[in-house]
Amino acid sequence: MSSYRINFLPDEKTADVEAGTTLMKAAEKAGVYINTLCGGKGVCGRCRVKVTNGKIRADKHSISLLSKEEILQGYVLACQTKVVSDLEILIPPESRLEEAQILLDHNPVDYSSPEKIALHRVPADPMTLYEPLTQKIYMELKQPSPEDNVSDMDRIIRELRKKTQYPGFEISLRCLQGLALKLRKNEWKATVTLARHNGIRRILQIEAGNTSDRNYGLAVDVGTTTVVAQLVNLKSGDVLGVAGSHNLQARFGEDVISRMIYACGRDEGLNPLHQAVVKNINQLIKTLTEDKGIDPREITSIVAAGNTTMSHLLLSLIPCSIRVDPYVPTVNVYPQVRAAEIGIGIHPEGILEIVPGIASYVGGDIVAGILACGIADRPETRVLIDVGTNGEIAVGNNEWMVCCSASAGPAFEGGGIKHGMRATRGAIEKVVISEGRVQYRAIGRAKPRGVCGSGLIDCLYEFARHRIIDGEGKLHPSPDNKRVIEKDGVLNYVLVPGNETENGEEIVISQSDISHLIRSKGAVFAAIKSLMDFVGLKFGEIETFYVAGGFGSYLDIPKAIGIGLLPDIDRSKIQFIGNSSLMGARMCLLSSHTMERAAQIAKNTTNIELSNYQPFMDEYVAAMFLPHTDGRLFPSVDYGGI
Repeated sequence: MSSYRINFLPDEKTADVEAGTTLMKAAEKAGVYINTLCGGKGVCGRCRVKVTNGKIRADKHSISLLSKEEILQGYVLACQTKVVSDLEILIPPESRLEEAQILLDHNPVDYSSPEKIALHRVPADPMTLYEPLTQKIYMELKQPSPEDNVSDMDRIIRELRKKTQYPGFEISLRCLQGLALKLRKNEWKATVTLARHNGIRRILQIEAGNTSDRNYGLAVDVGTTTVVAQLVNLKSGDVLGVAGSHNLQARFGEDVISRMIYACGRDEGLNPLHQAVVKNINQLIKTLTEDKGIDPREITSIVAAGNTTMSHLLLSLIPCSIRVDPYVPTVNVYPQVRAAEIGIGIHPEGILEIVPGIASYVGGDIVAGILACGIADRPETRVLIDVGTNGEIAVGNNEWMVCCSASAGPAFEGGGIKHGMRATRGAIEKVVISEGRVQYRAIGRAKPRGVCGSGLIDCLYEFARHRIIDGEGKLHPSPDNKRVIEKDGVLNYVLVPGNETENGEEIVISQSDISHLIRSKGAVFAAIKSLMDFVGLKFGEIETFYVAGGFGSYLDIPKAIGIGLLPDIDRSKIQFIGNSSLMGARMCLLSSHTMERAAQIAKNTTNIELSNYQPFMDEYVAAMFLPHTDGRLFPSVDYGGI
């Protein structure tokens, strides 16, 4: 079969591929990542690229997603266009999958220094015992003698029992091989690495001499959009570094539903998704260890937190049953595995633990968040909200916990919006309208390329406040507002004129975009309200509303309340807690008892499946208005007669 060379601009990266390969796969081979929402099905139009040299074979069905001008300029959809010659391809900024504005860390909870932590368990406070999942214990053994001639391994176990309170130990054949020579060559001085496993301790390795200072762990937040990792010194508990990148699975679909469809809709669909997230983690390990001069093999444990689908894909578990009624995952409490077993490059015997999940759409990221903000450890009733493609909510205290998940759709992450985009360079994140003038701020102080979630919420609020839209979100043309225009029979609001944007084309918010945003905000608020009604509480009875995740950290609270996304309560009760999933993963990494607590929380939390809960649909319909059909729920919001 013929082979052709494809050159991707502006990266100047090339790939040699066989005839018939799609441009999307050719770009992946070249290490260039192109935006996609639909997972390569040719229905989202996000993967537009321009053929600047050579001939291609484009799919005729993709023409409907391109304008006449784009077709004449040589634009095609990368996922539907096949290679039949050497090519030069230009990837425009809006089609590039660039690094998001990643929330690396924000600590709602701090660890005490190990020496200040009482070495006993306090049931109400699982953090009182500092006990990492993997520990190194240095020992100086007594040499064998006629009076003390027990085996080398019995000698080690005897010393471990003196230094720890663990009842039993197990060891692999690999650790035993060469042990006799190692002990005798090094004057019976050795360091043992232990891992918690099924109530006992497993010996991962026995090293010569004292290496107890070099024991590291990794906490990982496996998000749908981004993957973030912290490198932690397991002896001190100190965070040595943090790094993040966009989730490489995005090229198979922007949301979990698209990725499940990809994994289940074709042969070998699961493996590419699994390999993508493993590659993410390995790249982050490389970045963090090189920066600190650490051998990756000195990382002995990893704790990962993610939603149920992300956790399944990480372990290469088929996620197909998650998305179909009755929405059953393969597992909620995941087995401990050797990281090397799934291709993660740390110590060959290093372990991987995944924070347990609750249900198909309420995963370990929410359990980790519950740990991080301490909802399950105090008597006051509090709420955790994580707004993303799914709006996940948990409410409760140290006696009970209830949760749910509402499909908000990808609108708050820029999906399904004409000029929507993730929070990357050039994304408008803040919008204010004053006397007809639009003021905006784009990420990186770059020329605007589109609008991300926080900017879209600002738009919706500003449109309502200035009566550019009515309570149902309908745009109304006005002789006094030349920004509202009609194009191809659809009303649009011109947010940024073409002479101010990166590509010279105006950025608009269409009537369809506004409808998408209202549906998304309605789903989130309806889920919160349904959950509160289910447990018989009023919003005023909640002590604190925690808002988690990267999206929440850039949210303007008054505007989020103003459009009916968050409840109208005392603003001081709403707290951003940043990446609570990552923080919870780190807590589990540093305390075996916290990992056990995570399993208890996952088991004891009641999940309300909103698709089968009729009051949710009633609340959803009521929330399809700005801010809500029941004005009594939003007494502080006044649009001046909207």
